[in-house]
Amino acid sequence: MILMRLRQSSWKDIGLFKPKSYKKSLLAIIFMFAFTIISILIFQTLKDKLGLQVAPDMSEEKAASKFGDLSDNWLLFFSIIPFIWLQSALEEILDRGFLINWIEKALSSTWFATIIAVLTQALIFGLRHSYDISERSITVALIGLAMGIGYVAFGRNLWPLIFAHCLLNTMSMLERV
Repeated sequence: MILMRLRQSSWKDIGLFKPKSYKKSLLAIIFMFAFTIISILIFQTLKDKLGLQVAPDMSEEKAASKFGDLSDNWLLFFSIIPFIWLQSALEEILDRGFLINWIEKALSSTWFATIIAVLTQALIFGLRHSYDISERSITVALIGLAMGIGYVAFGRNLWPLIFAHCLLNTMSMLERV
């Protein structure tokens, strides 16, 4: 918050404001969720058809070591899901709210800067989740791309992104129970 004051910016500047239209926000959530699922399915199809060699997805093993064994452990699931949601919200604030705006300002706030900002934050988002070029990093980068496009296309409001991100992460965690 101190840095925000020094930069003379507010939470509203990064996208934390009441939506003008809840209907539009719901459409944004549905769009980002659908775009994410479709882009992952397209990637999986292209990866197999083109024979792309990417590092194997080790996320299940990492998740087990990070969250504990969730299989048939609903108490553990419900005890960690609020933290998963908090992490989702913080990632949206950082990756979409701050990073896209910062890159755009650094590149003179043109439409080209917006494209570069959305692509760059998606790459950083993907690499931050697996630290290598793997199936997981590409999949998460596609999620970041969907969220970045949604952020720009739907009025730079973070709330629909936060809800979509929480929904995606909840579904991911439910697969492990």
